Parts: sequence; C-alpha cells; structure tokens
Amino acid sequence: MSLFRNFLSVGSLTLVSRIAGFARDALMAAVLGTGPAADAFFAAFRFPNLFRRLFAEGAFNTAFVPMFSGALEREGKDGAKLLAARIMSWLVVMLFLVTVLAEIFMPQIMAAFVPGFVDDPEKFELTVLLTRIMFPYLACMSLMAAYGAILNTLGKFFAAAFAPVLLNLVTIAALVPLAVWFVQTPAEATIWVATATMTGGVAQLVLVWVAIERAGFRPAFRMPRLDPEVRRFWMLAVPAILAGGITQINIFVGTIIASGADNAISVLSYADRLYQLPLGIIGIAIGTVLLPELSRHLKGGRAVEARQSQDQALFVAMLLTMPAAVALVALAEPIVRVLFERGAFDALATTQTAEALVAFSIGLPAYVLIRILQPGFFAREDTLTPTIFAGVSVAANIAISLILFPTLLHVGIAIATAASSWLNVVLLAGALALRGHFRLTWLQWRAQLAIAAISLTMGGALWLLAGRGTAHLASGVPLWQQAGVLAALIGFGSLIYFTLIHISGTQNLRLLLGRLRRSR
Repeated sequence: MSLFRNFLSVGSLTLVSRIAGFARDALMAAVLGTGPAADAFFAAFRFPNLFRRLFAEGAFNTAFVPMFSGALEREGKDGAKLLAARIMSWLVVMLFLVTVLAEIFMPQIMAAFVPGFVDDPEKFELTVLLTRIMFPYLACMSLMAAYGAILNTLGKFFAAAFAPVLLNLVTIAALVPLAVWFVQTPAEATIWVATATMTGGVAQLVLVWVAIERAGFRPAFRMPRLDPEVRRFWMLAVPAILAGGITQINIFVGTIIASGADNAISVLSYADRLYQLPLGIIGIAIGTVLLPELSRHLKGGRAVEARQSQDQALFVAMLLTMPAAVALVALAEPIVRVLFERGAFDALATTQTAEALVAFSIGLPAYVLIRILQPGFFAREDTLTPTIFAGVSVAANIAISLILFPTLLHVGIAIATAASSWLNVVLLAGALALRGHFRLTWLQWRAQLAIAAISLTMGGALWLLAGRGTAHLASGVPLWQQAGVLAALIGFGSLIYFTLIHISGTQNLRLLLGRLRRSR
C-alpha cells in the first residue's frame, strides 16, 4: 500500500510538471520552431543535462540510496545524516571543478559535441554562449537531485517531485512575453530562455533546500576525506557513474550524429518531450519510489516484501505504459499538431516530429521496465552488472544509429534508442531471473499478455477513427476543433481499454478505485 500511495503522489506531481512542460514546449515551438536557433538551444540544454545524469542520477540514485537506507536502519538519523554529509562534500567539490573547467574550455567541448555546427560560425557561437549560460544549471540540478534522494529515502516525496514544476513555470514566464506581446529574433529568444532556465534551476534547489532543512537532514559541508564508508561509496558509485557515463556517451554520439542534419536535434527534442510524459509519470515515479522501498526491505531482511514490491511495480507500470505507448503510435501526428503546430513550427516539423515520436514510443515500455528492473540490482549494492548491460545496449544503439541515420535521419536515431532499450531489458530481466530475484508466475504472464492484446485492440480502434476524422485534425483546422477531436479520441480509447481490462479480469476497476481512495 505504501508503494502504491507513494507512486500515486510522485506520479501526480510529475503529471503536473509534464503538463506545465507541454505548455512551455508549445510556447517554445511557436517562438523557436525547428530552425538553427532551436538546434543551438536544445544542444546547449542537453549538455549540462548529460553531466547532471552522470553525477546526480548515476551516483546518488544507485549507490547512495542503499547506503543511506542501511545507515537509517542500523545507526538511526544521526548516523545517516553524518554519512550524507561526508559523501555530499565530495559531490560539491567535483561539481565546482567540472563547472569551472567546462566554462573555460566550452568552445573546444562544443566542437566535439556538435561537430556539424562548426561549419556555421553563427550557429556554433550561439551554442557556445547558451551552454555557458546554462552549464551552472548542472550544479543546481545535481545538488537538488542529491537532496531529493535523501528526502525520498525518508519517505518525503513532495518537494523533489514538485521541483521540476518550478523550472517549467519560470520558463513559461519568460516565453509568454516573447510569444504574445513581442517577438524577438530566434537567437535573442534563446538567450532569454537560457537565462530563465538557469533561474529555474536555482528555484528548484531552493525548494528542496527548504524541505531538507525542515526535515532536519541538511548535510553540513566538510572537507572531503576518504574514510572507510566513503571508500565503500566510491566502490559502488564508480560503476554507477560509468553506467551513467556509458548512457551519456550514447546521448553524446547521438547528438554528434544528429548535428549532421538540419533540424534533427530540435525534432528529436520535441518528440522526446512527448514520450517523456508517460515515462515520467509511470517509469520515473515508480523507479524513484521503488529503489528506497527495495533497499529498506532488503536491509531489514524482508526478501518476500521486496519481491512483492517489485512485482506490484511491474504490474502497475505495464497496466499504464502499454496503452500509452500504443496511443502515442496511433495518434502521433494529431498529438504533435495540437501541441506544437503554430508560429515557427510548421506542418513539415509536425510530420518529422511525429515520425520520431512513433519510433521512440515503440521503446516506451522498455524505458519503464529498465526503471523497474535496475533497482533490483542497485538495492543489493550491485552496480557493476547494470553497467555492463548498459555498455552492451549503448554499443548496439550507436551501431544501429550509424547504420540507419544516412537513410532515415532522425527516425533512425529514435529506432536505435528503442531497439537498444529492449536489449537492455532482456539482459536485466535475464540476470535477475538467473539469480532468483525475478520470476513471473503463469498468472502474471497471462495478465501481461492480456494488457498487450487489449492495448493493441485499443490502438487499432484509435487509428481507424483518426483516419476517418482526418478532416477535423488537418493543418489549418481551428485549434479548438483539433483539440476537441483529439480529446474525444483519447477519452474513447481510455474507455475501450479500461472496460476490456475490467471485463477480462486483468484488473478489477472497483478494487483499483478502492486502492486509490485508500491511498489518498
């Protein structure tokens, strides 16, 4: 019940964040479109995010959370707080050094990151400037993620889950005057938005800082030193950082490849934002809640409860992810058109973004499954095995991208991302099964097959109805009419799906609604 309640809390706040994010992206699409300035902004924004995932998500959500949970179980709050202070001091020093070096050598770094921009001096110089403005965002977000990991382990999920909403609201506040009252050149607009992004990062950090102060768990800074606990942390964290590093190499290479085609980076970024909605609400929310949950059970010797938590997370995730993935494939173009097609974002941009969205969405269940399966290793303080599997999947991703990009351009990169993610799922599930930590019963397999079959049935109905309603969803049709038809299609698809889920016995909706009420 605790897992379900916490997932509902984090997922709800993530939904609010994603809705605000869509409003932000719709304004950004109207102002920037998919031209050179948009490519420069998204490349610049991707770079600090690369390092944020490396330092914060890599180390703290994999190595730190199990250690912190163990300290809470064995030593109580004082011991856990002291451990957090010793480890976070290292994070602060590393972030400072990386930020200073990156600001100094940014032109050289960008020449390697987006080599396709070098032949266009104006575009390249804008990318360097925007990255310099936004790179300190790395420090804010990494510290925010670290504080959030502590709060999540303490069972306090609100502040860390709500923090991304602030980033979107600050960016929206910057974009509204650009889109509504006056329009600057795209290059000037990107500088405005980059500054707002940095401001939003500071706002997020302040929010979790206040929350951790109220919880009485703010780690005090101290000069870093290598005591036995810190050494054990690094033994766990280095493979996790390497795993994150391997994944970021994947993003790095994907960006290098995409920089060779006009508009490819911005098209992929818009498509990425759309499939991130269900991924954030379901996959990231469940992963955020599941890791500390598994860690507490395993540290307390409650193996049965740990297994039940993972099984419950898997069922809930697939119950919601499969229909979302199928619906995104069936309604890709209408969704992109309603959300983005206005201002500088034209019909061609809609078609290109929808193509990438279809390819990304095929991998959506895999992206969520990775978030569920990896905690099975991390909670047992095994960060090496997922690192190896990440390396294999990234090698596959790069190879497929290089093969497909010359003919399929941005769609080839999206296909490679989906295919390599499914490979990672197979490796993770296989290893857990061999160790006796993951095994589906026949009833669980039957439920998963029923979810897949019902989702495909719903998708087929949506595809047929969308084809019949083309005249109401085409370019040039008033936005209110497009949005109304799209909302009706989504509502009809949801009705079909949950009705069949209930009738088939896969999930009794009365029981599900009862759990929702009890969770609230």
